[in-house]
Amino acid sequence: MASSEIAQCLAATLSPDTNTRIAAELKLGGLLNAPEAGLALSQLVLASDADLSLRQMTAIILRKYVTEHWSPYFSQFKGSAPSPEVKTQIRQAVFQGLSDPIRKIRSLCAHTISSIANCDWPDEYPDLLTSLIGLLSSLSPDSVHGAMQVFTEFIKSDLTEDQILPVLRQLLPVLLNILGAPDQHSALTRSRTISVFRQCVESLYMVKDQYPDAVKEATATVLPVWLDAFKTLLNVDPRSDVEGASNWDGLAVRIQIFKTLDTIQTSFPRALTPYLKDLLSAALNHLSTLLPTFSHYYLQASVSVPRSSEDETIELTHLVCPMLDFIANVARSGKAKDWFEGSNLTGLISSVFGWVQMTSDDEEEWANNANAFVAQESDDTLSYSVRMAGFDLLAVLVERTPVPTVSTFQATILRVVVESEHARNAGNQDWWRALEASLAAVGSQAEDVLDLIDDERESGRAKPIDIESLLTNVIPNFLVLSQFPFLQGRAFVFASQYAKLLPAQLAGQYLDAAVQVLEASEAGVPVKVSAVKAIHNFCQNIDDAVAVPMAPRIAKDIGPFLPVTSEDTLTLVLETLAVVVQIDEGKWITEELAQSLVVAVLDVWMKNNRDPIFISILTDVLESLASSPSPGVYQAVVRQALPTLCNAIMTSTAVDSWIASAAIELVSSLVSGAPESGLGEGFFAMLAPSLFACLNTTEDRDVIQNGIACLTLLIRKDVNQLIAWSDPANGQSGLDGVLAVIAKQLQSEDESGGLVIGDLIIHLLRRAGDKILPVLPQLLQAMVTRMQTAKTATFLQSLIIPFAFLIHNQRDTVLDLLEGTNVNGRSGLDILIQTWCENAETFQGFWPTRISALALASLFASERPSLQQLTVKGDIVVKPETKNVIMTRSKTKQTPTEFTSVPFPVKALKLLVHELQSGGEAASMGFNAADVAELDSDDGDEEWTEEEKLHQGFKADEFAYLSDMLGPRGMAFDNDDALEENDDEDLKNDPVSTMDMQAHLLGFLKECAARNTGNFSAVVEQLNSEDILVVRKAVSE
Repeated sequence: MASSEIAQCLAATLSPDTNTRIAAELKLGGLLNAPEAGLALSQLVLASDADLSLRQMTAIILRKYVTEHWSPYFSQFKGSAPSPEVKTQIRQAVFQGLSDPIRKIRSLCAHTISSIANCDWPDEYPDLLTSLIGLLSSLSPDSVHGAMQVFTEFIKSDLTEDQILPVLRQLLPVLLNILGAPDQHSALTRSRTISVFRQCVESLYMVKDQYPDAVKEATATVLPVWLDAFKTLLNVDPRSDVEGASNWDGLAVRIQIFKTLDTIQTSFPRALTPYLKDLLSAALNHLSTLLPTFSHYYLQASVSVPRSSEDETIELTHLVCPMLDFIANVARSGKAKDWFEGSNLTGLISSVFGWVQMTSDDEEEWANNANAFVAQESDDTLSYSVRMAGFDLLAVLVERTPVPTVSTFQATILRVVVESEHARNAGNQDWWRALEASLAAVGSQAEDVLDLIDDERESGRAKPIDIESLLTNVIPNFLVLSQFPFLQGRAFVFASQYAKLLPAQLAGQYLDAAVQVLEASEAGVPVKVSAVKAIHNFCQNIDDAVAVPMAPRIAKDIGPFLPVTSEDTLTLVLETLAVVVQIDEGKWITEELAQSLVVAVLDVWMKNNRDPIFISILTDVLESLASSPSPGVYQAVVRQALPTLCNAIMTSTAVDSWIASAAIELVSSLVSGAPESGLGEGFFAMLAPSLFACLNTTEDRDVIQNGIACLTLLIRKDVNQLIAWSDPANGQSGLDGVLAVIAKQLQSEDESGGLVIGDLIIHLLRRAGDKILPVLPQLLQAMVTRMQTAKTATFLQSLIIPFAFLIHNQRDTVLDLLEGTNVNGRSGLDILIQTWCENAETFQGFWPTRISALALASLFASERPSLQQLTVKGDIVVKPETKNVIMTRSKTKQTPTEFTSVPFPVKALKLLVHELQSGGEAASMGFNAADVAELDSDDGDEEWTEEEKLHQGFKADEFAYLSDMLGPRGMAFDNDDALEENDDEDLKNDPVSTMDMQAHLLGFLKECAARNTGNFSAVVEQLNSEDILVVRKAVSE
């Protein structure tokens, strides 16, 4: 096949005539199936006498040809692969293109070589690496440019662990030569050498555990040379790259340096330590000297940013973000602490305040796009910007050096206020930008600043910043500046972030002003969004007494925003509504307002019924509305919401099961908000048919979990409605409906019902005990039977804990029942006890672990012969070949884990001893902080203070906070009180939860010892030595 034939065909695909173009495209598709097509394409790419646009098009088609016809390695492969000989010719031709005098051809060839290398290197293309390094070593700038583009992709994706070190030994010296030759190579080519070097550093870090000595040697010899080069390059005045230059290519080198420094700081921090102060000073110099350029091109935007020589945009922001990240990571690591003081700290904070100013592009986008405006301010924003990087750095500084940092905030913001006033009087239209940025910066740290003010006040020291003066004397002047909406909006948000410092009267005035903006028809997007955000913050942070008089007005004003907002803005509006309806427990809400809000809420849900964030906020709003104690409000909310939700549950199908899932969640929020007196007449009768029908047919996990959780709530809130109801269609009682749901879950192989099915059974037993006595034997037998096949820990817990509850309350009756139960030749008691003992230490939750311990104690005290004779799984048998060895799956297959067998009373006592210990000191975790601090580490964090060394890198108060969170042996993570504020109130208030468990277990052990219950002394002797000591200490106290 001749290149000319392909060239004619490609030219025809550009024809303005539709028929000619379609015919050419069809013909081209056929030509590409020929084995020699790739060679013809590669030759055409190199044809210097051909039209450039044709060569570029050919190069693009060639890369497509590689992914579709080269090898089955590619997922798009369509067959007709060329022979190995033809492939070799194609590779040689494309490689030749890396040195083409035309840059675009070099770049396209580099992309194609990268694709081929993904597939062929090293087995079928072994000389690629040597050839590329040869190009780099040549004196041709074109060849170096082409090779560097391949390397940028190549190091990232193709080198395996054992190839990295040999390649780096050859490659890095060549890269360093190119970086150090600005007269021979373009800035963009030199910047690529740093990018490749950074990927090499990342590769070294990945293999440092596999080849520790080689990597240590490489970092010790290579990193200092490159860091010296970086230091030299950064000491060149950055203005030389932007002032009077036709392009900003020189910034690309600096961008890559700071990205690489950040990588080294993360992976090999010790190598960086000697250079840190010089590099931090260089970064600060860049921030201060480039700020006028930022103002000229981005704030005033009088001229556009020049394009690079390769038609890519190089922005100042691309440099400043990695620079701020680098400084923040150094500060966070605790290194170079004495650099972050005095004039350095002042200069750094002043520079950050300057760089976080809104650009003219920001202003234009945010003025018209409410979602973009809200998103850039949110804590979990995915968009990264100079503003976000700056705020992150400020957060680290406040954390590391709180008083000096916040004192500098005070000095800087006062200076900005004065300078802005001068600029305004001088007629500068951008006078507001620095002020808005400063308020945004200090506002972004509001939580930490407020904590610091409290700490300093409690310690009798002067407060480091006078926010009250700003709120009283400065901010009010900006609240009426409607011609500067971003400053006006920022003033509202700033005041709301520090609302806790406002006296009640002033807080009320601020809130009233924000509401007026909300109601003003002429107000634009930024200020209205800011007003909503301010109202959200005010209502959270000021006394209810101040907010209550305005709450109905705010709720009415926010309602109309719900149908006309979307995405981030809708989230903000909903979150604000959720806070407003909680003011003073909603006592001010009227029936009419509640109905209108329910209509709006359901409308939002119908438009966004797959969005978990919206659904979460909507359930909070509905629950708050339903829980309002105002007369008639609960009934009005149920009247308005329940029929719609029941209909959604009934009509939802397997294809759109998320609708039923969310509708059930919303129904649960109504049940949660219901008064103590019950759900109100007809609630369950309306819900039951749709809920039971849905749960009896669905296989969707979310629907099952939400449905069972809803049933559990219904039983807790108003079990009598459930008991009294019967289905008019088939006469099935509510109780039968619940039992049918439980039976379906017990028969299902899917155990995703997990803990929720256990909660349902527990509350059914607690609330409807007498009513289910007739079916209790069948229920217990079904649960014991399912234990034999259950696999997941949560599902096993759901099956065991109801037995623990029953044994705690009616031990002998349950044991009689279990002894008489036979499942496949085993007694029900045997199955339960074996399963229980094997899983007891994995139980989650505060109440379940306690009820398990109480029931085990009751079983031990029963002295029942059937229990005394049972043997259960004991401790792991430690063999010589497995001692102090990490057991992988393959090793476990070769040497299976074995356990001892022990009598049930011994295992029960052991579990009770562990329960007793779990309430002990944190030191029982088995090591102390001093041991940890002595461990040698290569993380480079050797500059911990003495206080931090004592507490594993934390300050004393931080460590105490973590210890409280974790609790003894981390047990607090299993404590429902610690994790779920809205957890099951029934179980929280249950005597099992409120009793002194330590005292109870100590009393139990003493009584057993005194009476020698179940031959207690002999049982104790069968424990291990540590447990024996615990028991002896317990009974002797």
